[in-house]
Amino acid sequence: MLDWLRSSPAIDPRSLRLPASAALDERPLSAQRMVVVDLETSGLNLQRDQLLAIGAVVIEDGAIDLSQQFECTLCQPGHRAGASTLIHGIAPSAVAAGRDPAEALLAFMEFVDDSPLLAFHAPFDQHMLERALRETLGYRLRHPFLDVAVLAPLLCPDAPPYKGLDEWLGHFRLQASERHHASADALATAELALILFSKARRQGLDSLAELQRRAQSWKRRQLAHSL
Repeated sequence: MLDWLRSSPAIDPRSLRLPASAALDERPLSAQRMVVVDLETSGLNLQRDQLLAIGAVVIEDGAIDLSQQFECTLCQPGHRAGASTLIHGIAPSAVAAGRDPAEALLAFMEFVDDSPLLAFHAPFDQHMLERALRETLGYRLRHPFLDVAVLAPLLCPDAPPYKGLDEWLGHFRLQASERHHASADALATAELALILFSKARRQGLDSLAELQRRAQSWKRRQLAHSL
């Protein structure tokens, strides 16, 4: 136990002032503030790779609020170019010139406030964000995440079995201004989410809490079918 306590990251006192997360509730989707986030990382290893960039936009009052956007590259000492650099295009020089990780993560969580988070393939973003916050600030992320990659097939059962964001954007004839760029991908995901929310309302689903319940049930059915 003592060894575990010694290895636990110290809590940055500034993180104690961050707003507590709010639980998902039954308010109409149009009455919700949601933060759509996309992360760029040094790779896909959940335990070793580093968080390099955060991009986020806000959905509020049933629309994307372009006055509320977040974009930041994090400084990660010792970062070197790798296979992922060819995908996201963030050069080691840009990472070296990035913002201090603690400052960046504090600023992002202040931007999020108590709002729920949305992402495409959310488990990856959630895990990487949780790990960065824990290791950098000693902060435990409690904000709920909704996965747009689950909401899409749930609300569009007649669509082909798409897996990636590009396929869903193409299905609805949406375009990302620059793929694998955190802010552009967050905006594209937000546009997709608004289309899905419109479909949800037509299906009698008009709250994040209900969508999360349906999404969890859908994932359980998919898991059962795969066994």
